[in-house]
Amino acid sequence: MKRLYLLGLLCVLFITGQAQKQDSIRVLFIGNSYTYYNDLPEMLRELGKTQNMNFAIGRVLKGGERFSGHLKNPKLRSVLQRKWDYIILQEQSTLPASPTAQVLRDCYPYAHALDSLIHVDSPQAKVIFYMTWGHKYGTVHDKKGTYPLRDSYDGMQERLKTSYLEMTYDNNAWCAPVGMAWKKVRELHPEYSLYVQDTYHPSPVGSYLAANVIFTTICQKHYQSDYAANLDANMVEILQQIAQNTVLENLELLNIR
Repeated sequence: MKRLYLLGLLCVLFITGQAQKQDSIRVLFIGNSYTYYNDLPEMLRELGKTQNMNFAIGRVLKGGERFSGHLKNPKLRSVLQRKWDYIILQEQSTLPASPTAQVLRDCYPYAHALDSLIHVDSPQAKVIFYMTWGHKYGTVHDKKGTYPLRDSYDGMQERLKTSYLEMTYDNNAWCAPVGMAWKKVRELHPEYSLYVQDTYHPSPVGSYLAANVIFTTICQKHYQSDYAANLDANMVEILQQIAQNTVLENLELLNIR
């Protein structure tokens, strides 16, 4: 965990692509530390293995990066040219919870630009917007009172939910409702530590929940997996169930048709 945190502070850019077999499902993650903490992409790959699904994973990840920043990355286009089946897009943790005018200006256009760029070389790829979660006590990146709607966890989560769903609908994409599942876990199991000490990055528990939500978004079915990521077995079963139910009970809302 300490090593990952240091990587985030250094804003390390990590771009990889595993050798892709013909029968592999090619998944590219474009995001920041919410994705690379605890190696969420590898968690997805391990979940897939237990369900006989071979994921070839690529990563374009940089700490704190926004969609607008990724579009300035000259290496992104070459990564996209490899052709992908699923692209997971994760915006900076606070921006989608900003005032509406700012989200319209600084978030939505770049989400659309990424979606368009993706489909140049992978016209059949399904874009999945990775809905993130509210910070534990409301935004930690702005002075309280600047925008009161995100000063609390509930307020910030609602803003994130709305923005991610709007990006999903605007681009005819799917949404992986990690933030919605996160809220359910907070309500039903407040004893689970979803955050690390900074109160916004994910703990291994939080990343495992996110991986299961993304996996369910892709496979769209109930499953049981013995991949536990070194977590308690009972907790793992509960997290898997919450992740699956959050996706499968909200397919229309998430634009998964």
